[in-house]
Amino acid sequence: MIDIKFLRENPDVVKENIRKKFQDEKIKLVDEVIELDLESRKTQQEADDLRANRNKISKEIGALMAQGKREEAEQKKAEVAAGAKRLLELEEKEKELEEKVTKIMMVIPNIIDPSVPIGKDDSENVEITKYGDPVIPEFEIPYHTEIMEKLKGIDLDSARKVAGNGFYYLMGDIARLHSAVISYARDFMIDRGFTYCVPPFMIRSNVVTGVMSFAEMDAMMYKIEGEDLYLIGTSEHSMIGKFIDTIIPEEELPKTLTSYSPCFRKEKGAHGLEERGVYRIHQFEKQEMIVVCKPEESPMWFEKLWQNTVDLFRSMDIPVRTIECCSGDLADLKVKSYDVEAWSPRQKKYFEVGSCSNLGDAQARRLKIRVNGETGKYFAHTLNNTVVAPPRMLIAFLENNLQEDGSIKIPEVLQPYLGGKKEIR
Repeated sequence: MIDIKFLRENPDVVKENIRKKFQDEKIKLVDEVIELDLESRKTQQEADDLRANRNKISKEIGALMAQGKREEAEQKKAEVAAGAKRLLELEEKEKELEEKVTKIMMVIPNIIDPSVPIGKDDSENVEITKYGDPVIPEFEIPYHTEIMEKLKGIDLDSARKVAGNGFYYLMGDIARLHSAVISYARDFMIDRGFTYCVPPFMIRSNVVTGVMSFAEMDAMMYKIEGEDLYLIGTSEHSMIGKFIDTIIPEEELPKTLTSYSPCFRKEKGAHGLEERGVYRIHQFEKQEMIVVCKPEESPMWFEKLWQNTVDLFRSMDIPVRTIECCSGDLADLKVKSYDVEAWSPRQKKYFEVGSCSNLGDAQARRLKIRVNGETGKYFAHTLNNTVVAPPRMLIAFLENNLQEDGSIKIPEVLQPYLGGKKEIR
């Protein structure tokens, strides 16, 4: 959510930003919110004047009573009573206007970074850099669930009976590999100075609307019936929520945390063959990283965060590339975003395994995450990035480490987490 003062003073900038995101239907909201904001400030001013006048008259009533002028005092009391009725009307109007302004401001997109490429959708995202040499082996690489099934590592049929489509049982060495990747990612981030955290796996609605747009919430989140709780779609939500309504001393910044959690997503709609299996699922586990920092430091942290994911995948000899999301592919709260994509020898192309985002002060403004600095209080900047999400990462891992005899080669960095195993057979 952008600053209402900024919108008030720079309406043309906000409108042009909306155009860059190809959301022209929202342009009219800028003028609408400016009118509501003006009416809100006028209402507030009238209410403030009435309150000041009430305080003044109350003092006059006290003086008149002390002088024995009861009749004049009663007239003043009647004046206060009349003002009280109007004040109540104004306070109700203030609340109503504030809610309308907030509702509109929540759907006006954040101002994107000037470096973001302009494009309508993900087809216009821009490749930044490739890391590692993509390899296409001479032998055929089966679909990832076939690789797992041959190793007795997955049971989709039982999962369908128990929970429906979009779920799985991981078994044996594949389940162990899954846990090994999570453990390695945890230690990798701790070694880079991040504090490890296991957060709540459910969050309240005020946290949900603080970290994401309404459209994202409807598309992703599972609601707990009868309670003000949602299952998290990613631990970034509860990790950023950890700082809700806080004032952080500037000297304590940056806050750098890495978190483990299960994640739950609706994943609406049908998907193609390559997105079946464990690519798009309703439940998975993930290692995440978040940063809360000073505004001037968020560009630097953005570069560090996506590089962490690249370094993690390269340590396991998986080729990756970084893609910058164009303006039309950015979620409304994001200032700038990179996707990290891993090489798929089977598909002979890259696919997304992580996403790094700088949200500026949008989440902090919604959640009231402030910093107490030398020159006063200001809103922090927040960033997040996927360290690793094993279901998709497992696809990349299995395809890039599959050997011709069907066994899976284990990179040296993972061997300690698998009891010294060098292969899965």
